[in-house]
Amino acid sequence: MKAIYPALLVSLCSVSAAHAAFTLDSRYVDQDKDLIADIPTDKSKLIDPSTLIFAYTPVEDPAVYADVWSEFLEHMEGVTGKKVRFFPVQSNAAQIEAMRAGRLHIAGFNTGSNPLAVACAGYRPFTMMAAADGSFGYEMEIITYPNSGINSPQDIKGSKMAFTSQTSNSGFKAPSAILKADFDLIPERDFEPLFSGKHDNSILGVANKDYPAAAVANSVLNRMIDRDVVKASQIHSIYKSQTFPTTSYGVAHNLTPELQAKIKEAFFSYQWAGTKLQEEFAKEGQFLPITFKEHWSVIRKIDEANGVSYNCR
Repeated sequence: MKAIYPALLVSLCSVSAAHAAFTLDSRYVDQDKDLIADIPTDKSKLIDPSTLIFAYTPVEDPAVYADVWSEFLEHMEGVTGKKVRFFPVQSNAAQIEAMRAGRLHIAGFNTGSNPLAVACAGYRPFTMMAAADGSFGYEMEIITYPNSGINSPQDIKGSKMAFTSQTSNSGFKAPSAILKADFDLIPERDFEPLFSGKHDNSILGVANKDYPAAAVANSVLNRMIDRDVVKASQIHSIYKSQTFPTTSYGVAHNLTPELQAKIKEAFFSYQWAGTKLQEEFAKEGQFLPITFKEHWSVIRKIDEANGVSYNCR
């Protein structure tokens, strides 16, 4: 498996190392100070497309998730009265740029990409998956394979470690901060960082012994084990983090207020029982209301600790 450093974001947005408070791109307004773009008050800036485009975060095979989301999107068509199409994205960069360019209307952005999507693409997150009891989230785990010689994070020193992409919380941001703060390990100084592009690539790379270690979201790992993509016996976990918020779902800021309300209604009225969505996300059973300001505060703090700011151009 070839590992390369990815272009962080291909054209419009990028993450840079520079200490700064979270702010939106100048094209967006935040009068109510909730840290997300306001819906435009100028009606000429609002859109009401006849076909809505939905994209799920590109953590695994897009073809698998087109089927997983099919029943939900049919439900959304019924609630909104619009056609809804699944858009299979291959990278976080493509997903963010599609929303910024107006080609993506509804999306699930992974945890680490949320601040960039909010700042640079006018993304308005409002919900995430949760269990029936209201619990939610996932942990970052650092994994290796049995008998790799890596039994703790300290053993990564002098070796190689796979990350997913710099926009990923569990795939890069959180482990970078934790390895530095708790173990005095810094990429390039103490070990060779590799970038796989996606969580499933990192997991498969460890299972196949291409990567000595990798930082991944255990929600993805658990689903891959449940589907027999990898076996639990191929993976050895050497670190588990605190719980983080999971993928958020939201809309482009410039959809009409009425359409945004209908899209929210579609999420919150969805009945999970017996659906493909419940089969895939077995631990979840509802869409829980969230706010970016509250639920993503820990992610913004991780970005701040890593010296990250968002440049939209």
